[in-house]
Amino acid sequence: MKSLYLAIGVATVAVLLVAMLVYGAISQSVITGYFNPVFDDMDEVSVQESAEMLQTSGPAAVTAYMHRLDNVFGGSHHLVDANGKDVVTGADFSRYLPAAGLTKFRGVKNSEHIIAHRSGDGKYWFVVFSYYEPKSGRAPLYKYYLLLAGATLLMCWLGAVYLISPIRKIAGGIKKFGEGDLTVRLPQARSDEIGSLAKAFNGMAERIEVLFKSEQRFLADVSHELRSPLARLHFSIKLARTAPDRDAALDRVKRDVDRLTTLVSSLVEIARAEGSASRPIQNEVHIGHLVEQTIEDCAVEVEARGGRIDVEGTTDATACGDPELLRRAIENVIRNAIRYSPQGAVIDAKIEAHDQKLEISVRDRGPGVAAEFLGRIFDSFFRTDEARDTDSGGVGLGLAIAKRAVQIHGGSIRAENANPGLRVVIQLPIEVRAHDTTLV
Repeated sequence: MKSLYLAIGVATVAVLLVAMLVYGAISQSVITGYFNPVFDDMDEVSVQESAEMLQTSGPAAVTAYMHRLDNVFGGSHHLVDANGKDVVTGADFSRYLPAAGLTKFRGVKNSEHIIAHRSGDGKYWFVVFSYYEPKSGRAPLYKYYLLLAGATLLMCWLGAVYLISPIRKIAGGIKKFGEGDLTVRLPQARSDEIGSLAKAFNGMAERIEVLFKSEQRFLADVSHELRSPLARLHFSIKLARTAPDRDAALDRVKRDVDRLTTLVSSLVEIARAEGSASRPIQNEVHIGHLVEQTIEDCAVEVEARGGRIDVEGTTDATACGDPELLRRAIENVIRNAIRYSPQGAVIDAKIEAHDQKLEISVRDRGPGVAAEFLGRIFDSFFRTDEARDTDSGGVGLGLAIAKRAVQIHGGSIRAENANPGLRVVIQLPIEVRAHDTTLV
């Protein structure tokens, strides 16, 4: 059906009809199974008493007895013989008797309500007609059925309004959201399933709005970051055609190509990190070994600058996750420290496990970051003024990749000034498999 109102109305009418049919069947069963046997016993008593009165007191006593029954129960009561003749007046009531072979009858015959009951010896019949004629002023039963039906339909309509109206509002909000209005939010005043639906929609809408705006900013940043190296590359190619020192010109072209390669590689990494959020993470990763291997891979680059990486602590702990994403997050944090460390400086790495969390901190001896930028250094393409030179400052995606990878694993990442230098701290949920030891 096209409307829930119509569906609920049809269902209500169907249920009401079934209920009335069942009620009628139960009523009929009660009448035939309980009331009719009681009435039959009463009729048996009446026919026996009137027959005894006829034999002992005469027709006048029977007439008085029948009049009393007429006044009490209504209708017309008679004692007739086996042929249907009234024993007092001789009137013929044979038309009220049931078919041959039956000893009693209760129902409608010839548009009259009739009761006929034969005595045990078969000599007399107790006959009553128009017995169920309604008295003046008594309301017919169908009015109560109409009242019940009306009240039921009204209550179902109110229930339908209570349920369907908010659903229509939700549908309208979803339609507006689908048409591009990302600011649409639904009221969450209800505490039932419809309120839960509205709350879930609002949560989804907020996440989609954030992701959409983030995507827009990301695309704008990508276009901005690509514009400069592409322009320099275009200029360098022109210059290479006319420059006397073609090798130097080609070296300039190679540097710009390398920058574009680095940028594209970083974009691929952050896209992979974003895509990993929808994939189940099931691998068991030994965090201590992963950190040690990553530091060992980066140590060569530090030693080439005359420095070293001092590692404090180790742990026998595992986490459930993607080892490649975690390795990339830790490596990007370490390489960021290497990039901003002076020649010959020491980089401190520390591993601690406590309260079912693993904390990995990396500290450099560089210039640090202004306090207002500490939260923004994890945004894509963000670089402080000191890092605007892409020869030394990168493209501003390393820490963004690290942040996304850590968040996918249910962890957190933050930065703080260490005076001197910057300390980046990663926290990951872990499962401690043995005991933690600390080595200096």
